[in-house]
Formats: sequence, structure tokens, C-alpha cells
Amino acid sequence: MAATTVPGRNVDIRMWTRPESVEPAAMQQLQNISALPWTFKHVAVMPDVHLGKGATVGSVIAMRDAVSPAAVGVDIGCGMTAVRTSLRAEDLPDDLGRLRSDVERAVPVGFARHRATAFTDRDARDWDAFWHRFEDLTSAVKANAARALHQMGTLGGGNHFIEICLATDKRVWVMLHSGSRGIGNLLAQHHIEVARGLAHNRSLPDPDLAVFLAHTPQMAAYRHDLFWAQDYARRNRTVMLRLVCDVLRRRFPRTSFEEPVSCHHNYVAEETHFGEDLLVTRKGAIRAGRGDLGIIPGSMGTGSYIVRGLGNADSFESASHGAGRRMSRNKARKRFTEADLAAQTAGVECRKDSGVVDEIPGAYKDIDEVIREQDDLVEIVAKLKQVVCVKG
Repeated sequence: MAATTVPGRNVDIRMWTRPESVEPAAMQQLQNISALPWTFKHVAVMPDVHLGKGATVGSVIAMRDAVSPAAVGVDIGCGMTAVRTSLRAEDLPDDLGRLRSDVERAVPVGFARHRATAFTDRDARDWDAFWHRFEDLTSAVKANAARALHQMGTLGGGNHFIEICLATDKRVWVMLHSGSRGIGNLLAQHHIEVARGLAHNRSLPDPDLAVFLAHTPQMAAYRHDLFWAQDYARRNRTVMLRLVCDVLRRRFPRTSFEEPVSCHHNYVAEETHFGEDLLVTRKGAIRAGRGDLGIIPGSMGTGSYIVRGLGNADSFESASHGAGRRMSRNKARKRFTEADLAAQTAGVECRKDSGVVDEIPGAYKDIDEVIREQDDLVEIVAKLKQVVCVKG
């Protein structure tokens, strides 16, 4: 699908979806982003676009010498990891309840954390160097070292998940979605408040779009903490993946695993586009440079895609991060019931209680349509369908 250009206030908005399908509040957010004097060339909008806090989920914002911490979001480094296994559909038991229980015992979900550190020598080749950098983070989070340590390798709640999936060739995949947990949230909240108090942000169309400027101590402090939190999120997914793969190894001792696919989708990267050195914020978007492997999940009852980037320059080499919500969590809770959830997740071993009704497939956009709308951004490598889904 070719992008549609919508005039913005300072730069244009390029959309890989029909503009009329975007809710007015989200379109207003995109206009506010386009008005920022630091936004470069245009705002790229992915087909999973929906309302966020400050910046729209499903947006790619390239800035010269500036970055907005609220545009990154509070789950810094949130993203996906997936791995193809040697198992096939016929290797799995008919009753998947025990497998789901084994995964839930191995990986704490919701507010739970590990009692002891979960990483091992297999995860921690450079762990000491990484963890020593905790001491250099903002003093606002120093009291949370133990919490951060014991949340390493944990899932969290909301739309985070661990899934056992089948590809169309009947091969078994492990896939998971999580981020930087409590420590990333604390770092983000601290820096968002700092940015809101800076003089150059006082006349912005939305205070949540407050930015840090290059060559300032506030920018230097944020970049340090941001990149540490993004590394934490990557390591968190690595530890969780190992824990889930260990579950499979115990049940199926001859299982082997290919090289994992991993990608952030709430993050900042230093990149060059159109000849300019930029800070690119992808909020609900993945990097899709030519040849880059990525993961675009659907909802807990529909399926997901492994994709390869096509390097589309106009999208700042990006693609969507998922299906995207089509209604808020509150609206989903009011509209759907546990019976609806059970019907829409038929055939999936997962929670089917009121605590996850807001994650019902009906609250999300059609993942197949979302993929079709970005056929000039990515090509499909594999289509997966979950048979086990663990939620917090």
C-alpha cells in the first residue's frame, strides 16, 4: 500500500493506512507532533496507529538534535523476541494446560518477580559491566536496584505475553513480548517530568511532547538512562526466552533452537536518513531496514507474523509493531464478557477470565489487514498461530 500524505502544521504526515480510519484524537496527536520545530521531513504513521499518551502509538518521529521522552513512552525498550524450534505440531501433547503451567512457573507474570537472580552464565557474558552502570543512573531510581535485579526475566502484565506458536509449516515457535519492567517506567517518568519543566517546552501544543535538546546536561542524562533501559529490556527478553526454552528442553530433551529474532518497538535509535544524522523515535513501530528480521504480533487469539524489512526510506525504514488497538481497555471491558473471550480464543490454551477481557481479539485491529497495508515496508517470512498464550 502506498502511503497517503496528510498536510501537517510544520511537516507533513505520511500514513500507511486510510486517514479516515484514524480516530480524531489520534489525528490531533499526529498534528501536534508535526508542529514541533525539531521534527524532520515528515511523521511516518504505521497501519496499527492509535491514540497514545503524548505521541501516537504507531508513529515514527525523526528529530534533529532533540528527543521527546514521552514519545518513547514509559515502557522503554518494549519489544519482541521469537525463536523457531525443531519441534513440530505432532510433538506437542493434546492437553497443553500442563505446558502453560510449566511456563508460568518458570517466568513470573504480573507483579511477581524472581526470588533470586534469574540470569546464568548463558545470559550474562557481559552482565557485570552492564549492571555496574546502574550506579550511574539518575539518583531517582537508586533505591530500586534490588527490584530491577529480581524483575530481570519477568513478563509483567497488560499486553505482554509468552506464546507457543505453530507456523504454517507446522514448526513450533516460542514468542514473547515484554520491556524494561519497573525500572524503565521509573526512569521514563523521571525524565518526562524534567523535560516538562524546561523553558523551551512551555509553548508546545501538548506538554507531553516536551523535548530534550542536544548538547545539554538534561539530554546527556536522558540518553544515558534511555540506552541503559533499552539494554535492560533486551536482556530481560533474552533471560525469559532461555527460561521458556529450558521448559521445552525438559519436556522434549532433543529440542534444538535456531537463532532468535529480536526487535524493540518503543525506543530511540541514532540513525541517518535522507543524509541527516537523526534521533529516531519508534513508538509502537519496529525497524524495517532492508533485510532486517522483525516480529509483528496480532492479538491473543489471531496470530502473528515474522517479517523481513524492505528498507522503505519514506517510513524511516520502519513498520508496525502489531495489530494495534481499535478500542481502549475500558471500552473493551464494558463491551465484552468472559464468554466472548472464551469464544474468540477457542483452541488457545490461555487465561479466559475477566482479568484479561481487555486483551480480547475483538479489541484489536485485523492483523491480516494491518500486514496488507504495509506490503511496501515488509515481506512475510512466516505466519504463526498461537496454541498457548501466557498473560500477566
